[in-house]
Order: sequence, then structure tokens, then C-alpha cells
Amino acid sequence: MPGKLSGTVAIVTGASAGIGAAVARSLAAEGASLVLTARRQERLEALASELQGGGTQVWVVPGDAREEETAQRAVETATRSGGRLDILVNNAGTGNYKNLVDTSAAEYDDMMDTNMRSTFVFTRHAVPVMQAQGSGTLLMISSMAGLYGFAGEAVYCATKFAQVGFAQALDRELRPQGIKVGVICPGGVKTEFALGRGRTEESVAASGMLEPEDVAGAVLLACTQSANSRIIEIQMRTMAEAL
Repeated sequence: MPGKLSGTVAIVTGASAGIGAAVARSLAAEGASLVLTARRQERLEALASELQGGGTQVWVVPGDAREEETAQRAVETATRSGGRLDILVNNAGTGNYKNLVDTSAAEYDDMMDTNMRSTFVFTRHAVPVMQAQGSGTLLMISSMAGLYGFAGEAVYCATKFAQVGFAQALDRELRPQGIKVGVICPGGVKTEFALGRGRTEESVAASGMLEPEDVAGAVLLACTQSANSRIIEIQMRTMAEAL
């Protein structure tokens, strides 16, 4: 039976693990063809093999999401191999939980480039394709740290606030052209994110944080709205959150 996304083509950045891999599986389950990109080629190919075994068309584009060339290759792969581009999930991201005075300019650049520059370059090259089609969905995986400031996370919050503002502005800019723009803002998620940079495997495993599949469910909801509706923002928190 055809899925809700049959006939569509989606790009997922940061797809080698965590939220990105969960999003890829969720979109594939509804029939989307996928362009998966991340730096870890072996993991990408393993995920692609898994999804292809279930009948999904998958193309792998290894590369650094911060680099414009990676974005160009991913969009070209979608249009050349899939014939179109319907969904872009800007998921690539990093964190480094430190007080301001302990954060170097190099660490600032790393977080801003990974979280915001990657979002810009992929969106910049996806939008002309969607404009030509007159349709498309752009999603940013931001964070609750993109809505509220947290001590010890000033730079990380700055990058995530930037994604939220970027999405809000693009919603106004691109909606008249049939393009939907939304942002997903989860709290902590049980992934490899920020391990060794303020998180440990033990602390993540023992936490009541969200699962990657929880976030993937929100992404799928945004991607399967009727043509007449859009999701602008989803805020997510675990049920285990302290009052």
C-alpha cells in the first residue's frame, strides 16, 4: 500500500546516526526516496543498505554539511537521480556545553558553522528547486535551546536561536511560492550528540530524555500535512521532565 510520501524525494543531513537516522527510517516507511548525507560514509552506507532492503530508493552523499560543495552535490543527486526535491531536513548539528569564558573562538566557529552554516547552505541550494516546482517542505531541527537561554550553553543557544529566526523569516518569504518552512525544537535526546562535550554515555543512558524516534515522529507529522496546512513550530519535551 503506498505511503503518505510515495513519489517524494527527501534530503536528510546528519543522517549517519541519532535523529537523522531515525528521520530517514520514518520517511522511508512512508515511501519517500532519500538522499542521505553525513561525514561518516560507512554508517551512511550501512543505513542505506538497510533501507534499500525494504524497497526504499536511497542515494548516499558523504561530506561535511558545513561545506557548500556537499550541499550542491546532495541537491544535484536529488534532482538528477530522483527527478525532484520535496523535503529537506536540516538535522546536522553539534553542541559543546561550556561557560562563556571557557569557550574559544574556534569552538564558537565549529558550533555556528555546523548548526547554522550547514542549514544555510543546504537551504540555499534546495530552495530554487522547490521554487521551480511550486512546492516543498523545509525543516530545521533546532532545540528548546533555540527558544530559551540556558546557563553554560550561551553559544549553543545562539546557534539554535539563529535556526529558529531563519525558519520564521523563510516562512514569510517562501510561503507565497508554495514552500512550507517549519522548525522542530526538542529538548534533550538520547543520541551521541555532545558526548565528551558536556555529556557522557552514562548520563545519557540514565536520563529520561526523548528518543530519536520521538523527534522523527514530529518530522513526519510536519512532512505529511495537507497541501492547505503547514506546521510552523513544534516544541518537544520528555514526559519525565521535572516540574
